[in-house]
Amino acid sequence: MEADRSDAAGPAPGRGRDIRICALIGTGHFLSHFYMLCLPPLFLSWREEFGVSYAALGLVVALMGGATAALQTPVGFWVDRHGARPFLIGGTLLMALAVAAMGLAPAFWVILVLAVLSGVGNSVIHPADYAILAGSIDKGFMGRAFALHTFTGNLGFALAPPTIALMLAFMDWRAALLLVGLLGVPVVGAILLQSRMLREQPKPRQKESGPTGRALLLSRPILLFFAFFLLSSMAGSGVQAWLVTVLGQLWGTPVLVASSALTGYMVGATAGTLVGGWLADRARSGLLGTVVLLTCGAMALLLLPGLVALPDALLSVVAVLAGLALGTSRTPRDVMLRDASPPGEVGKVFGFVSAGLPLGGAITPVPLGLLIDFGYPHLVLPVVAGFLGLSLLCAGGAEGGARAERGRAARVAAPAE
Repeated sequence: MEADRSDAAGPAPGRGRDIRICALIGTGHFLSHFYMLCLPPLFLSWREEFGVSYAALGLVVALMGGATAALQTPVGFWVDRHGARPFLIGGTLLMALAVAAMGLAPAFWVILVLAVLSGVGNSVIHPADYAILAGSIDKGFMGRAFALHTFTGNLGFALAPPTIALMLAFMDWRAALLLVGLLGVPVVGAILLQSRMLREQPKPRQKESGPTGRALLLSRPILLFFAFFLLSSMAGSGVQAWLVTVLGQLWGTPVLVASSALTGYMVGATAGTLVGGWLADRARSGLLGTVVLLTCGAMALLLLPGLVALPDALLSVVAVLAGLALGTSRTPRDVMLRDASPPGEVGKVFGFVSAGLPLGGAITPVPLGLLIDFGYPHLVLPVVAGFLGLSLLCAGGAEGGARAERGRAARVAAPAE
């Protein structure tokens, strides 16, 4: 049975402390996303200095992202077994110093090795962050804490390219990488100085005869959660990759107008995570219904510009609302997964399930691009909506299975009490 946080950590802290914890964890999450997108703006500089191909340049990002995705699950096991704080500190430091060291690289192959090392450091962020949030944040603020965590990551993605572009106007690429990499050192220092404020995830009061870690991840509810996250990411990736092209092919929408619609969609999705956190804290008993309602709304809004040529102003409004609905559904989804995680297993569960996000983003653009190549651009948005519909079927199955598991665990634990 799960220990209540107040049992493990004394009296429940005030809301100010919850916010400070979110800020501390969110800063590391911001850096992890910032580092992943701070490298593409340097590709032209690297091509000129090292004389490498575009394919080799793309390998930098592929190696960093691949190392992160591949190691998230094993790191989740280690986090649950040994505690999250050492991994968070060590991973953040490795991630930052590897990026800083790229500024000193004498050859391109060194950058490739450092990209792998930075990806290894980055792999700790999701399992460690969610394990710490599960143990440190008051349950009544958990939705907003998850929302702030997602928001800081999205902010890192958004700010990385323009920040690097601005820095290149005043310094060379080596100085820029050295500077942004070393920004991680004070973040690690802050985590060390305030580590007493960070609680580990709740553990069972006694050893329970539950499934092994491997059996847990291969259980029906967790596999369905993985599919839920995967399909959601596939839908989002399809919109991001092809909305501009689809609108142009279907209705002759100018690139500037279509790009503005895509930007509106992204802004809506990012803002929606914060709205979703507020909703998740107020609808704890109806998270699945909230996710279903919002996702269905997003599906309808995304289908509309594929069926009708909308005026430019209305197109942007529809795109913002679609992003807002989809973004708002994300935080209740994350809280559903946290509630489905057995005591002491948050790290491995989030490490495994969140690996579906980069995987979904990677596998969708090519098949949807083939649809456009074969002359079927009108099918792209319906396919995206289909992914969302399938994700809801997985969400329902996952939530139902998790609820049954919680009921079974409660019945087993009852005689011991």
